[in-house]
Amino acid sequence: MKIPTLSAAGPGTITLGGELTVSRLGFGAMRLTGDGIWGPPKDRAAAIAVLRRAVELGVNFIDTADSYGPNVSEELIAEALAPYPKGLVIATKGGWNRPGPNQWTHDASPAHLRDAVEGSLKRLRLDRIDVYQLHVPDPVVPLDASVETLANMRSEGKIRLVALSNVTIEHIERARKIVPIVSVQNRYSFADREWDNVVDYCERSGIAFIPWFPLGAGRVAGRLLEGIAKARQVKPIQIALAWLLKRSPIMLPIPGTSSIAHLAENVEAASLQLSEKEYLELTGITELAS
Repeated sequence: MKIPTLSAAGPGTITLGGELTVSRLGFGAMRLTGDGIWGPPKDRAAAIAVLRRAVELGVNFIDTADSYGPNVSEELIAEALAPYPKGLVIATKGGWNRPGPNQWTHDASPAHLRDAVEGSLKRLRLDRIDVYQLHVPDPVVPLDASVETLANMRSEGKIRLVALSNVTIEHIERARKIVPIVSVQNRYSFADREWDNVVDYCERSGIAFIPWFPLGAGRVAGRLLEGIAKARQVKPIQIALAWLLKRSPIMLPIPGTSSIAHLAENVEAASLQLSEKEYLELTGITELAS
């Protein structure tokens, strides 16, 4: 069974904060950088082409961060797409430092976040960032101080909507007392559902959930994916993305790639609908495996 449509609009839309409506399959721009998420890509022209093709295919939500490169991912997005087409939402993040390849250190202090927002505005060539995410709570900085900084910058007109990443329900509830939270980005897949409770909380609260590492891993899960994918004549990652889209109407997957061919495969998954039997089989096997 072949997938009929090549459009990110397949699974419908989601509205962030009652203000920004986007297709429910986005694009994650982390992998457009060099090895170890460090430095420029080996083929800059190819990275630019992937971003432009994503938008052509109906992707109107692009996720990035100042730590990807660092700075490189944001610069590529601006080079490829600015001035941005109407309706394209760029979401970025701050709260990490990057001392080297595959190295990440916390800094969600108010001073750092202010500098991070100003830097992202310049690199993305924007007057206001549509969605700005606290990349991760800092263990040595009070969460309230980090979120209040973003709330203040929202009041100043530099951020439109505030979001969180790598958080618990407690973090979300504390943050919501300071400023509306429009999305949460945590690690999540059919094979890794540690944050099921956060997905359910977001669904009850009307908050978008953005899963990263959407394929997951594991030998048992891999065999199951491959079996369903083979029967449908599609790729395992497409089945994994289809599971996410069926899991909740607030799910906003952002599969990333540096390949136009892989981009097309990911976008095809937007039009792939699992049967209830396939969905429950995938859901059940992860429960057994855990």
